[in-house]
Amino acid sequence: MNKRLISIAVSVAILLIIYSKIDIQHLLEVFQKSDPLWMTVSLGMVIPITLFTSWRLQQLMPKDTHLDFIEANRLILGASVLNMVLPSKMGDIAKAYFMKDRGHLSGSLALSLVIFEKACDMLSLLLWCVFGLFIYSPKDSFFWVMTLAVAAGLILGLLLLGSRQFAAVFFVNAIKIAPKKIKKKLSSAQTAWEEMHSYFWSDRQQLLKISLTSIFIWFLHLLQIWLFMVALRAWVPFWVNFALSPLAILAGLLPLTFAGVGTRDGALVFLYAISPSPPYFGEATAAALGLLCTSRYFLPAIIGLPFLSQMMGAAKKMRNQ
Repeated sequence: MNKRLISIAVSVAILLIIYSKIDIQHLLEVFQKSDPLWMTVSLGMVIPITLFTSWRLQQLMPKDTHLDFIEANRLILGASVLNMVLPSKMGDIAKAYFMKDRGHLSGSLALSLVIFEKACDMLSLLLWCVFGLFIYSPKDSFFWVMTLAVAAGLILGLLLLGSRQFAAVFFVNAIKIAPKKIKKKLSSAQTAWEEMHSYFWSDRQQLLKISLTSIFIWFLHLLQIWLFMVALRAWVPFWVNFALSPLAILAGLLPLTFAGVGTRDGALVFLYAISPSPPYFGEATAAALGLLCTSRYFLPAIIGLPFLSQMMGAAKKMRNQ
């Protein structure tokens, strides 16, 4: 809980710095002048994104098990709530517990399914980011460094996902140099990763279906962010969004702030309102975009509130185990 309070404090500090340099009245005017139709459409994108994510979760289940579509939606939304209020992505861990409990899976297989799901999400985000950065121009030294860094991350992820030998060497060396508190988590992750390899590579057709679905889901995520800009009457070429928005999302994934609030906002201001010359839009519009991007995480969490007590019970059981 102390870590969570620290992350909230860091988020507040970053937001204070950002908004101290922005005219709040101008920020309010940006929202007042926004397009109501496109604002509704962009915020409503949460629904198809959640539905496709739930369908993917169904497809992850072994063929001899069954997970209802409604139950899959409940797990996705419930995990969104827990990920907002608990550290270390406990929502996803609780989701693994429910998949074990309801789908008659072993604990390690349930965890491996969640790990594979998260790995597909990360690799899909990196793939779109690499695609966008390679066609983004003109690139200064910062964007060249980002291009190489993201491409290296994508290659590392693909090697971990595609090669058992590489994954084994990676985990062995990571466990050797990791602090004591993390060694046990890495050891559990290694076991789940090995089981995930055995499970998914035994069915190449399912692997391809899940991978393509994940890429499409992240296309919808990035489309939603671009539609936010349309709603704010801030024009940015669609292909530019593939380069810059993933970088802001990656910044928000750094374990520094609460749900990425602050780091993601600062990255959006830098990438859209400061770094380009000329900038795509002003700092107030970029700050408004940051608020809308945060809503992408809060709206599913709000919808999932009815499942909070159920998911909290699962999270406690997982911790005890």
